Amino acid sequence: MNLVQRRGPAWLVMGLVLLLAACNSDRPEPAEADVPSAGLRLRVTRVATHPFLSRYRLTLQVEGSRGCTDTAELFPDTGYAGRRNVYAQASGVITLLGQYDARVIDPAQCRIRLVEFQSVGEPSKFLGAFDVDAEKRWQFIPASMRPERPFEKH
Repeated sequence: MNLVQRRGPAWLVMGLVLLLAACNSDRPEPAEADVPSAGLRLRVTRVATHPFLSRYRLTLQVEGSRGCTDTAELFPDTGYAGRRNVYAQASGVITLLGQYDARVIDPAQCRIRLVEFQSVGEPSKFLGAFDVDAEKRWQFIPASMRPERPFEKH
């Protein structure tokens, strides 16, 4: 007689609960940031793509104060590379900078463009970051709560 048969179904149920608790949920986790100076609301939604590994699909949605919207799929988080720093550029555009991609958001037209990292050289102000907090919750962390964390380039 094996251990599960001797201990009864309670062990099986407890094992199943522990296994499910270790799994990533595929429920969307939105995080939002308002950028009043640009009249924009940014939302980066994270959705798990693997039940056990830290793999997430990231989607950026922009909403303007005049009702315009745009959406873009970001480079996926393939293992602790999901953080996106947010900057206000001197020209008025907003930049979302990740470990492997950069997006520029034009507030006048609510348009998201993928750009080369080299084109993000103009003076900018760090506004905050979409990232996980100390409790591993996905959210926007403003610059007043956590200083800028630059990306390590490999």
